[in-house]
Amino acid sequence: MIEKSKIAIIGLGYVGLPLAHAFANKGLNVVGFDINQPRIDELISGYDRTLELNKIQLTEVKRTLSFSSDVSEIKDCNIFIVTVPTPIDSSNRPDLTPLVNSSQMIGKVLKVGDIVIYESTVYPGVTEEICVPELEKISDLKFNKDFFCGYSPERINPGDKTHTVTKILKVTSGSTPEIADVVDNLYRIIITAGTHKASSIKVAEASKVIENTQRDVNIALINELALIFETMGIDTNEVIEAAATKWNFIKLTPGLVGGHCIGIDPYYLTYKAEELGYKPNLILGARQINNGMGKYIANQTIKEMIENDKKIKNSSVLILGVTFKEDCPDMRNTKVVDIIQELKSFGINVDIYDPWVDPDEKKSKYEHGIIENPFNNNKKYDSIIVAVAHKEFKELTENDYKSISKDIPIIMDIKGIVKKPTWRL
Repeated sequence: MIEKSKIAIIGLGYVGLPLAHAFANKGLNVVGFDINQPRIDELISGYDRTLELNKIQLTEVKRTLSFSSDVSEIKDCNIFIVTVPTPIDSSNRPDLTPLVNSSQMIGKVLKVGDIVIYESTVYPGVTEEICVPELEKISDLKFNKDFFCGYSPERINPGDKTHTVTKILKVTSGSTPEIADVVDNLYRIIITAGTHKASSIKVAEASKVIENTQRDVNIALINELALIFETMGIDTNEVIEAAATKWNFIKLTPGLVGGHCIGIDPYYLTYKAEELGYKPNLILGARQINNGMGKYIANQTIKEMIENDKKIKNSSVLILGVTFKEDCPDMRNTKVVDIIQELKSFGINVDIYDPWVDPDEKKSKYEHGIIENPFNNNKKYDSIIVAVAHKEFKELTENDYKSISKDIPIIMDIKGIVKKPTWRL
């Protein structure tokens, strides 16, 4: 009986923690495992730094959900769900280290009849070609005879309190038809939006990686159009509004493409494609366009400053927002950093204000750049870049910007939330 299973969730980030809560909230016995002991301590105390769960939610499942960094605490589990990150290295190649390490760890406690389900985004083949051999080697058990695997890609949208894990349709799969049914039935316990059972693990893996690749390519098109229309003196947002009057136009807006998914997942697919001898020019071209937007925005800021007779070297620029998306503390792969680095290369002094960034993140990553609320002090800026559409920034008025600007405010609006910006992407 699935309801009597004991589940181990490996990795307690934006994906793993809500998933652990969802299963525990349905009465299943769950152990949330993470190698980060401070993270475990915080969760035990009822605090989630990702802000995906509040203290009440963490408290309500104390009877069925425990947290640990001790491998011995998961040895009596019979279902293991892996939700660790799948990053890229400095050469944009997949870094499967967290996935391999997790598989090796599970292998130490794997038993006959156990099921290992992977949710991490990968290229097709990783589960069976990379992870399974690690499980077999460490456990000395045989795949699809002694233990089984499944793949069910995560679809978490960090910071989204509407489309939560239980409300998003879930793709499932298993290493045998029978296990596919078990995995599908397991997720059906928590997923109210329903499930889609893929025909194989590879199909499920591929479905996930193309979701974000498609979005990346679509945004790249809009970004390139914005670059073209800028040279023509046409407002891109007005063009989009006009085009969107047609029923089948996909309405997207130009901007930075960061985060742990859209800006990274396409590289998993292109890596595998190139390994097999195919050059994915469209996908790689889209990545090149999107990766260049931070530098473009910085250069446009400098251009506006020059046109307003501002001295560039030693000037002061304030950037509002550094997370990769609005109303969320997630800074993974934020492309606002590209703007910061480009501005600093011109000798510009950059201050960053983000009310959503955790104090520890401020100290560790931007010790010399993140400041407290600039509207509470007397410093004036040559230019202001509105980089993230946090709700706090949507409430700012024209007078607010004037109060922290030198002379005439130069406001660069990346997110389309300023009423009268100097320049809008």
